[in-house]
Amino acid sequence: QVQLVESGGGLVQTGGSLRLSCAVSGRTLRLYAMAWFRQASGKERDFVAAISGTDTTYYADPMKGRFTISRNNAKTTVYLQMNSLEPEDTAVYYCAAKAYESVWHTPPFQPTEYDYWGQGTQVSVTV
Repeated sequence: QVQLVESGGGLVQTGGSLRLSCAVSGRTLRLYAMAWFRQASGKERDFVAAISGTDTTYYADPMKGRFTISRNNAKTTVYLQMNSLEPEDTAVYYCAAKAYESVWHTPPFQPTEYDYWGQGTQVSVTV
């Protein structure tokens, strides 16, 4: 069983930065695609970024150049560095994991494809 625990959310002004963390327990991250999704109030859960077992990264278009997904050398924590934040980035951010048998995989972009989820962390960006 994999457990994901997010942290790092909060309130920030437009143009500010936050770094979200997702601590993973139970398995080695190399065999998991890890992703961040977000869900604004009254909206669907949207893809933000993902990282594969080979550390290849993927981003939704609005996040390119502003957000960076990464993980630590021990492969136990996934991060989402968010810069140049805008009010439109306000949402609950969720960490997700999908299990594979190989490190050679491409993370999916649909939330229904993921096996495990964290509880979410609120990010609020004020004008």
